[in-house]
Amino acid sequence: MLTAVRSYISTAALALLIVYFAYHAFTGEQGLLTSAQRDYTLAVKSAELKRLTAQRQDLETRAMLLRDTSLSADLLEERARSLLGYSHPRDYVIRIQHDDSVGG
Repeated sequence: MLTAVRSYISTAALALLIVYFAYHAFTGEQGLLTSAQRDYTLAVKSAELKRLTAQRQDLETRAMLLRDTSLSADLLEERARSLLGYSHPRDYVIRIQHDDSVGG
């Protein structure tokens, strides 16, 4: 009887090993069932990258216009008014009350 049990022990161990790896192949971090989550995360990150790339391009363009070699008078005037809090007499000013108590 002991020899019959010994012959099944190796088979049972191999079967448990196969079940273990099959379980992790489906549900693990890189498993087949998590591919939809990876695709969603990739789509979100791609959209964020596109937005940040456009934002960076805009900032680089604005920075180039503020350099000595290609100074834009309009951009310089806009920036100075914004920083100093001044406006042209013909400008419309809309004041927005900021609520600092709201967390963010």
